[in-house]
Amino acid sequence: MFVMHKFDSQRRKLLVLGGAAASLALLPGQAMATLSTPRPRVLTLNNLHTGETLKTEFFNGKSYNKDELARLNHFFRDFRANKVKSIDPSLFDQLYRLQTMLETRKPVQLLSGYRSLSTNNSLRERSSGVAKHSYHTLGQAMDFHIEGLQLTNIRKAALKMKAGGVGYYPRSNFVHIDTGPVRHW
Repeated sequence: MFVMHKFDSQRRKLLVLGGAAASLALLPGQAMATLSTPRPRVLTLNNLHTGETLKTEFFNGKSYNKDELARLNHFFRDFRANKVKSIDPSLFDQLYRLQTMLETRKPVQLLSGYRSLSTNNSLRERSSGVAKHSYHTLGQAMDFHIEGLQLTNIRKAALKMKAGGVGYYPRSNFVHIDTGPVRHW
């Protein structure tokens, strides 16, 4: 009887461990990354309008690096008006998580980050796709693609995150993400 009880106990432990292992295997790479010990977050970006390139460790595993956030703010500036605004660090976190999910460290190709109200209004006059109250004007949005990745895969991964707005613009070759409410178009 004692031997049988010991066997059942061991069997139960194996079943629990097996179930836990199976559950972890089903989680996407991004979720696995958030379960592990915090680590530095690095982004490599190209600004397609200014020709600038930036590689930055904006988060050191414990806190945001203020100097690197300032570099990112400048990189995401409204190049048309040469205006800089503080960008929501959650946007960089989203981008980092997105790259983790897509298992890539290829450069992010930035088309649009911050836009001043005057730039946004000017773009609205030329395109119906520019929102009047755009999250770009708040420093909470970006339009981009990632070198070598299909736009549809970037969109799917962004939608899975459920971290804010996701816009899909295949004709213009970019995906929009923002830190506003979860929604898509």
